[in-house]
Amino acid sequence: MPVSTRLLCRAHAILMQGVRGQNKNPGEYRRSQNWIGGSGPMDAAFVPPHHDEVPELMGDLEKFLHNEDIEVPDLVRAAIAHYQFETIHPFSDGNGRVGRLLITLYLVSRGVLKKPTLYLSDFFERNRSSYIDSLMRVRTANDIGHWVRFFLAGVLEISKKGRETFQSIQALREEVAHQCLGLGQRAQKAERVLTVLYRSPIVSARDIETELDVTSATANAIIRELIKLNILREITGMRRHRLYVFDRYLRLLTD
Repeated sequence: MPVSTRLLCRAHAILMQGVRGQNKNPGEYRRSQNWIGGSGPMDAAFVPPHHDEVPELMGDLEKFLHNEDIEVPDLVRAAIAHYQFETIHPFSDGNGRVGRLLITLYLVSRGVLKKPTLYLSDFFERNRSSYIDSLMRVRTANDIGHWVRFFLAGVLEISKKGRETFQSIQALREEVAHQCLGLGQRAQKAERVLTVLYRSPIVSARDIETELDVTSATANAIIRELIKLNILREITGMRRHRLYVFDRYLRLLTD
Protein backbone atom coordinates (compact mmCIF):
# COMPACT_ATOMS: atom_id res chain seq x y z
CA MET A 1 0.00 0.00 0.00
CA PRO A 2 1.46 3.42 -0.94
CA VAL A 3 1.71 6.25 1.57
CA SER A 4 -1.85 7.54 1.58
CA THR A 5 -4.60 8.83 3.84
CA ARG A 6 -5.96 5.27 3.93
CA LEU A 7 -2.63 3.92 5.14
CA LEU A 8 -2.34 6.62 7.82
CA CYS A 9 -5.84 5.84 9.10
CA ARG A 10 -5.01 2.13 9.29
CA ALA A 11 -1.74 2.89 11.08
CA HIS A 12 -3.62 5.13 13.53
CA ALA A 13 -6.08 2.33 14.31
CA ILE A 14 -3.19 -0.02 15.12
CA LEU A 15 -1.15 2.48 17.14
CA MET A 16 -4.13 3.41 19.32
CA GLN A 17 -4.81 -0.16 20.47
CA GLY A 18 -4.48 -0.46 24.24
CA VAL A 19 -3.15 3.07 24.84
CA ARG A 20 -4.46 6.47 25.88
CA GLY A 21 -7.08 7.63 23.40
CA GLN A 22 -8.10 4.13 22.29
CA ASN A 23 -11.77 5.11 22.65
CA LYS A 24 -11.46 8.22 20.47
CA ASN A 25 -12.44 6.76 17.11
CA PRO A 26 -9.14 5.03 16.20
CA GLY A 27 -8.58 4.96 12.46
CA GLU A 28 -11.11 7.72 11.81
CA TYR A 29 -10.76 11.47 11.40
CA ARG A 30 -11.92 13.62 14.29
CA ARG A 31 -15.54 14.73 14.41
CA SER A 32 -15.09 17.75 16.63
CA GLN A 33 -12.77 20.72 17.09
CA ASN A 34 -9.50 20.06 18.89
CA TRP A 35 -6.74 22.37 20.06
CA ILE A 36 -3.11 22.37 21.20
CA GLY A 37 -2.22 23.86 24.59
CA GLY A 38 -4.60 25.66 26.91
CA SER A 39 -7.89 24.52 28.36
CA GLY A 40 -9.94 25.16 25.23
CA PRO A 41 -9.98 26.89 21.84
CA MET A 42 -10.21 30.35 23.43
CA ASP A 43 -6.83 30.16 25.20
CA ALA A 44 -5.13 27.49 23.06
CA ALA A 45 -1.65 27.95 21.65
CA PHE A 46 -2.95 26.69 18.31
CA VAL A 47 -6.37 25.72 16.96
CA PRO A 48 -6.27 23.31 13.97
CA PRO A 49 -8.77 23.56 11.10
CA HIS A 50 -12.43 22.75 11.60
CA HIS A 51 -13.14 19.01 11.50
CA ASP A 52 -15.32 19.36 8.39
CA GLU A 53 -12.23 20.48 6.47
CA VAL A 54 -10.02 17.57 7.53
CA PRO A 55 -10.83 15.07 4.71
CA GLU A 56 -10.13 17.64 1.99
CA LEU A 57 -6.94 18.87 3.68
CA MET A 58 -5.65 15.31 4.14
CA GLY A 59 -6.42 14.59 0.50
CA ASP A 60 -4.39 17.63 -0.45
CA LEU A 61 -1.50 16.37 1.72
CA GLU A 62 -1.61 13.00 -0.04
CA LYS A 63 -1.46 14.71 -3.44
CA PHE A 64 1.55 16.75 -2.30
CA LEU A 65 3.41 13.58 -1.25
CA HIS A 66 3.05 12.14 -4.75
CA ASN A 67 3.19 15.29 -6.90
CA GLU A 68 6.20 14.76 -9.16
CA ASP A 69 5.69 18.20 -10.75
CA ILE A 70 6.97 19.77 -7.53
CA GLU A 71 10.75 19.43 -7.57
CA VAL A 72 11.83 19.24 -3.95
CA PRO A 73 14.28 16.87 -2.21
CA ASP A 74 12.60 13.96 -0.43
CA LEU A 75 13.84 15.06 2.99
CA VAL A 76 12.42 18.55 2.50
CA ARG A 77 9.13 17.11 1.26
CA ALA A 78 9.00 14.88 4.36
CA ALA A 79 9.61 17.93 6.55
CA ILE A 80 6.81 19.90 4.89
CA ALA A 81 4.46 16.90 5.03
CA HIS A 82 5.09 16.42 8.75
CA TYR A 83 4.42 20.10 9.42
CA GLN A 84 1.21 19.98 7.38
CA PHE A 85 0.00 16.82 9.10
CA GLU A 86 0.57 18.22 12.59
CA THR A 87 -1.14 21.47 11.58
CA ILE A 88 -4.22 19.63 10.26
CA HIS A 89 -4.19 17.44 13.42
CA PRO A 90 -6.66 15.06 11.77
CA PHE A 91 -7.30 12.67 14.67
CA SER A 92 -8.80 13.19 18.11
CA ASP A 93 -5.64 11.76 19.69
CA GLY A 94 -2.38 10.18 18.58
CA ASN A 95 -1.48 12.82 15.97
CA GLY A 96 2.12 13.05 17.15
CA ARG A 97 2.66 9.31 16.82
CA VAL A 98 1.20 9.11 13.32
CA GLY A 99 2.88 12.32 12.20
CA ARG A 100 6.29 10.97 13.15
CA LEU A 101 5.52 7.63 11.54
CA LEU A 102 4.57 9.46 8.33
CA ILE A 103 8.17 10.69 7.98
CA THR A 104 9.61 7.18 8.06
CA LEU A 105 6.91 5.65 5.86
CA TYR A 106 7.47 8.29 3.20
CA LEU A 107 11.26 7.97 3.20
CA VAL A 108 11.01 4.17 2.95
CA SER A 109 8.51 4.46 0.09
CA ARG A 110 10.90 6.74 -1.79
CA GLY A 111 13.89 4.46 -1.26
CA VAL A 112 15.75 7.00 0.88
CA LEU A 113 15.66 4.38 3.65
CA LYS A 114 15.90 0.67 2.95
CA LYS A 115 14.45 -0.08 6.37
CA PRO A 116 12.52 2.07 8.90
CA THR A 117 15.61 2.92 10.95
CA LEU A 118 15.33 6.72 11.22
CA TYR A 119 13.91 7.41 14.70
CA LEU A 120 13.25 11.15 14.73
CA SER A 121 10.92 10.86 17.74
CA ASP A 122 14.01 10.79 19.95
CA PHE A 123 15.28 14.10 18.54
CA PHE A 124 11.86 15.77 18.72
CA GLU A 125 11.33 14.70 22.34
CA ARG A 126 14.78 15.84 23.48
CA ASN A 127 14.26 19.18 21.75
CA ARG A 128 10.54 19.48 22.40
CA SER A 129 10.45 23.25 22.99
CA SER A 130 12.41 23.97 19.80
CA TYR A 131 10.25 21.47 17.91
CA ILE A 132 7.02 23.19 18.94
CA ASP A 133 8.48 26.67 18.39
CA SER A 134 9.65 25.73 14.89
CA LEU A 135 6.21 24.46 13.92
CA MET A 136 4.56 27.57 15.36
CA ARG A 137 6.90 29.88 13.43
CA VAL A 138 5.54 28.46 10.19
CA ARG A 139 1.97 29.03 11.35
CA THR A 140 2.49 32.54 12.70
CA ALA A 141 5.32 33.95 10.56
CA ASN A 142 5.22 31.75 7.45
CA ASP A 143 8.85 30.78 8.21
CA ILE A 144 9.04 27.33 6.64
CA GLY A 145 12.81 27.64 6.24
CA HIS A 146 13.41 27.66 9.99
CA TRP A 147 11.35 24.48 10.39
CA VAL A 148 13.11 22.69 7.52
CA ARG A 149 16.54 23.56 8.96
CA PHE A 150 15.49 22.23 12.37
CA PHE A 151 14.14 19.06 10.75
CA LEU A 152 17.31 18.45 8.71
CA ALA A 153 19.48 19.02 11.79
CA GLY A 154 17.50 16.22 13.46
CA VAL A 155 17.95 13.91 10.48
CA LEU A 156 21.70 14.54 10.53
CA GLU A 157 22.04 13.94 14.27
CA ILE A 158 19.91 10.79 14.35
CA SER A 159 21.58 9.41 11.20
CA LYS A 160 25.02 9.77 12.77
CA LYS A 161 23.80 8.12 15.95
CA GLY A 162 22.24 5.30 13.92
CA ARG A 163 25.47 4.68 12.05
CA GLU A 164 27.39 4.47 15.33
CA THR A 165 24.79 2.07 16.73
CA PHE A 166 25.01 -0.22 13.69
CA GLN A 167 28.79 -0.27 13.95
CA SER A 168 28.51 -1.22 17.63
CA ILE A 169 26.01 -3.95 16.79
CA GLN A 170 28.35 -5.37 14.16
CA ALA A 171 31.20 -5.44 16.69
CA LEU A 172 28.93 -7.16 19.22
CA ARG A 173 27.86 -9.77 16.66
CA GLU A 174 31.48 -10.66 15.98
CA GLU A 175 32.28 -10.81 19.71
CA VAL A 176 29.41 -13.11 20.71
CA ALA A 177 29.86 -15.29 17.63
CA HIS A 178 33.47 -15.85 18.74
CA GLN A 179 32.27 -16.67 22.27
CA CYS A 180 29.86 -19.30 20.94
CA LEU A 181 32.62 -21.09 19.06
CA GLY A 182 33.74 -22.52 22.39
CA LEU A 183 30.43 -24.33 22.98
CA GLY A 184 31.46 -27.38 20.97
CA GLN A 185 28.50 -29.38 19.66
CA ARG A 186 26.07 -26.71 20.82
CA ALA A 187 27.83 -23.91 18.92
CA GLN A 188 25.67 -24.21 15.80
CA LYS A 189 22.41 -24.15 17.79
CA ALA A 190 23.70 -21.22 19.85
CA GLU A 191 24.33 -19.27 16.64
CA ARG A 192 20.74 -19.94 15.60
CA VAL A 193 19.56 -18.63 18.97
CA LEU A 194 21.58 -15.47 18.37
CA THR A 195 19.73 -14.96 15.09
CA VAL A 196 16.47 -15.09 17.07
CA LEU A 197 17.84 -12.66 19.68
CA TYR A 198 18.80 -10.05 17.10
CA ARG A 199 15.18 -10.09 15.98
CA SER A 200 13.72 -10.23 19.50
CA PRO A 201 16.19 -9.57 22.35
CA ILE A 202 13.77 -10.82 25.04
CA VAL A 203 12.81 -14.50 24.74
CA SER A 204 11.48 -17.48 26.66
CA ALA A 205 12.62 -21.08 26.53
CA ARG A 206 9.43 -21.85 24.60
CA ASP A 207 10.44 -19.29 21.97
CA ILE A 208 13.74 -21.09 21.50
CA GLU A 209 12.01 -24.47 21.29
CA THR A 210 9.70 -23.20 18.57
CA GLU A 211 12.27 -21.28 16.55
CA LEU A 212 14.88 -24.05 16.56
CA ASP A 213 12.42 -26.97 16.62
CA VAL A 214 14.22 -28.56 19.57
CA THR A 215 13.13 -30.15 22.85
CA SER A 216 12.59 -28.20 26.04
CA ALA A 217 15.71 -29.79 27.54
CA THR A 218 17.87 -28.70 24.60
CA ALA A 219 16.47 -25.15 24.64
CA ASN A 220 17.14 -24.78 28.36
CA ALA A 221 20.63 -26.24 28.02
CA ILE A 222 21.53 -23.67 25.35
CA ILE A 223 20.06 -20.88 27.48
CA ARG A 224 22.21 -21.95 30.43
CA GLU A 225 25.32 -21.86 28.26
CA LEU A 226 24.46 -18.36 27.00
CA ILE A 227 23.92 -17.18 30.57
CA LYS A 228 27.39 -18.47 31.50
CA LEU A 229 28.81 -16.45 28.60
CA ASN A 230 27.02 -13.33 29.86
CA ILE A 231 24.99 -13.17 26.65
CA LEU A 232 21.62 -13.83 28.28
CA ARG A 233 20.22 -12.79 31.67
CA GLU A 234 17.04 -14.04 33.37
CA ILE A 235 14.76 -11.10 34.24
CA THR A 236 11.62 -12.48 35.89
CA GLY A 237 13.03 -14.15 39.02
CA MET A 238 10.38 -16.84 38.68
CA ARG A 239 10.75 -20.60 38.49
CA ARG A 240 8.28 -20.89 35.60
CA HIS A 241 7.55 -18.79 32.54
CA ARG A 242 10.97 -17.21 32.69
CA LEU A 243 12.15 -14.54 30.27
CA TYR A 244 15.72 -13.91 29.20
CA VAL A 245 17.21 -10.70 27.80
CA PHE A 246 20.18 -10.11 25.52
CA ASP A 247 21.36 -7.15 27.62
CA ARG A 248 24.28 -5.90 25.59
CA TYR A 249 22.26 -5.81 22.38
CA LEU A 250 19.19 -4.20 23.94
CA ARG A 251 21.29 -1.46 25.53
CA LEU A 252 22.69 -0.53 22.11
CA LEU A 253 19.14 -0.08 20.81
CA THR A 254 17.87 1.95 23.77
CA ASP A 255 20.79 4.14 24.86
